[in-house]
Amino acid sequence: DSVSSEQVDNVRRMLLAMVDDFRCVVIKLAERIAHLREVKDAPEDERVLAAKECTNIYAPLANRLGIGQLKWELEDYCFRYLHPTEYKRIAKLLHERRLDREHYIEEFVGHLRAEMKAEGVKAEVYGRPKHIYSIWRKMQKKNLAFDELFDVRAVRIVAERLQDCYAALGIVHTHYRHLPDEFDDYVANPKPNGYQSIHTVVLGPGGKTVEIQIRTKQMHEDAELGVAAHWKYKEGAAAGGARSGHEDRIAWLRKLIAWQEEMADSGEMLDEVRSQVFDDRVYVFTPKGDVVDLPAGSTPLDFAY
Repeated sequence: DSVSSEQVDNVRRMLLAMVDDFRCVVIKLAERIAHLREVKDAPEDERVLAAKECTNIYAPLANRLGIGQLKWELEDYCFRYLHPTEYKRIAKLLHERRLDREHYIEEFVGHLRAEMKAEGVKAEVYGRPKHIYSIWRKMQKKNLAFDELFDVRAVRIVAERLQDCYAALGIVHTHYRHLPDEFDDYVANPKPNGYQSIHTVVLGPGGKTVEIQIRTKQMHEDAELGVAAHWKYKEGAAAGGARSGHEDRIAWLRKLIAWQEEMADSGEMLDEVRSQVFDDRVYVFTPKGDVVDLPAGSTPLDFAY
């Protein structure tokens, strides 16, 4: 598909604005979600165009920045418009078994809460919704049928402290047999976007699989808000405790570069953005962390003066 000059211009302006202030990213992502909602009843070609743009650009950006709340909504809308038959099939399967699943999770959560209380572990325990796109993606990736998925039944444990996370994990594995191949400790080994949680899958009552995520409150806020959470902490911190503006901007730019690399599959869009955003300009940091925009081919002497 050809890339409109308007699309390229939007991405170019957004990239440049993002270097200085993350808030424009959150606003842009929210605006894209609003647009996807608006085109629900629009002609199919308009819906598909909007969904492809978000799939190639904005969903990967939300993922890279760790903004889970916006990422899943972007992905579900895009999946709904690009693969309507599959979307409806999975939505129907989820709806048909919703009451049984909710009742099962309610009892499972009740048991876990009682065990946590008995062991003196302070944590919130609750069922969590599964998003249609993530279900479909896992079915494709692992070549599984809907009934074979481990994480349609899902629970989250949000603990006060890090040690409570591992105490909670011990309680879970003591009372339920876990599947070793499905265990991941993203606390010890965070994902590239900074995501941290302990993931485990256990066999609950009746031999049914349940996926459990365990994290601290701060990890939960980071997972939902991503980079926005860090900016909130920084702005509220005492002057002496905040990182320097230079360090913040370097870390921020690294995230943008990583996102740009993840756009590789979008082909022409990536080439256009690279050529129009980066090929004719050079962006450098001053010692104070300011971004200076120079023409391509500029030398250190040009930067100095």
